[in-house]
Amino acid sequence: MTMIFAHRGFSGYYPENTMLAFQKVAEETVADGIELDVQLTKDGEIVIMHDEKLDRTTNGSGYLKDYTLEELKMLSVGVNVKGFFPRQTIPTMREYFAWLKTTKLITNIELKTGVFEYEGIEEKLIALVKEYGLEDQIWYSSFNHYTCAKIKALMPEAKVGLLMDTWMMNVGEYAASQGAASVNACSYFGAKEGVADDLHKHGVQLQAWTPNTPELMQELIDRGCDVLITNYPDIAAKVVGK
Repeated sequence: MTMIFAHRGFSGYYPENTMLAFQKVAEETVADGIELDVQLTKDGEIVIMHDEKLDRTTNGSGYLKDYTLEELKMLSVGVNVKGFFPRQTIPTMREYFAWLKTTKLITNIELKTGVFEYEGIEEKLIALVKEYGLEDQIWYSSFNHYTCAKIKALMPEAKVGLLMDTWMMNVGEYAASQGAASVNACSYFGAKEGVADDLHKHGVQLQAWTPNTPELMQELIDRGCDVLITNYPDIAAKVVGK
């Protein structure tokens, strides 16, 4: 059965990449996992946020990397979301892992090294995963395939996904050559006839982001998609039949 991952938490209804959005996945959905994004603060702490800049989702401005964790914790997250929610702050990886251990959810961690490489983030993340004993619950992904290769070098058994937003030919052969467990592709490429078959032929899964309509979800399922990474895991559950 196709798996369901909540994109940046239950972000269809709650502020993305916040502890509230993550907790609501466990409380209100039957999702199999969560997808989230990580970056490094100025003082080297791993925090959870998608954008390199603070402006869209917080009441701060500028690049996240230019602020210390203490400074970032003073900001409020979710200013772009309508509704009334308890004040949310940028979560640390430690905060998230402490909560994740109370669940059985898988987490697909996207390392946001496509703009800034965040030197040492791979080592820091692997060390934290091992510290919390979460090796079996963590998958990894990045648009920076050098980062994916580094994760595999540090932890050969890690389940790593190659993020792609291009319509690449011979994608199965390429992914297999990198030891990838999956290709995490944009939905419209993932729904293209033959893509899932090509990946499966090479022993690689297809994960698709971000199908948010029942029609696109069903099309991906029909093509053989293994994981739907969606803002609406509640809708996906109805389509999948969970």
